Amino acid sequence: MKLLLVRHGQTAFNLEHRYLGALDPPLNDAGIAQAQRLRAQLPDSIDVVISSPLLRARQTAEVLRHDTAAAVITDDAFRERNVGVFEGLTQDEARTAFPDLWARNITRQWHAAPDGGETIAAVFARAHTGLTRLLEHYADATVLLVAHGFVAKVIRAIARGDHHDLFDWQLDNAAICALQVSLPLASLEPALSTMERP
Repeated sequence: MKLLLVRHGQTAFNLEHRYLGALDPPLNDAGIAQAQRLRAQLPDSIDVVISSPLLRARQTAEVLRHDTAAAVITDDAFRERNVGVFEGLTQDEARTAFPDLWARNITRQWHAAPDGGETIAAVFARAHTGLTRLLEHYADATVLLVAHGFVAKVIRAIARGDHHDLFDWQLDNAAICALQVSLPLASLEPALSTMERP
């Protein structure tokens, strides 16, 4: 499967460098313009368009599918990671409001998360399930997948079987990462569990 992985366009929260997670704001004007520019860069051979169910991803997907016959199919497996009490905060605000969690580097723990949030392990599990499902249905297709910043990191790591730059690599708003994906997908949990910090 040829996977064209796209991060949604900019939102006001992205502009202010806030944790966005499961919050559901729309694209801002800049984000709509970014998606329109990206549309011109896409190949004509897209067979299916998949999107996270969150509004910012769906809006981006609708712009990108404009010249294709493909309808947008939403898949909950590709929603953004929920970061619990950090959502809506900047890093400085999170550090000030939750100093104990911040000191534990809580967003980078494999089996822990900010209060009310989702662990990295859980994000990997659902993204792995979602990619497996795509491969079962679209193994020989070109798939456009519109998702989110952290989920894009996870999808790329699973597809490549390599997590070494998980926290360093970043997909910008309305940017694209082309991946070739096939079964069996790598299971990275044993390696990633070594990232636990005291």
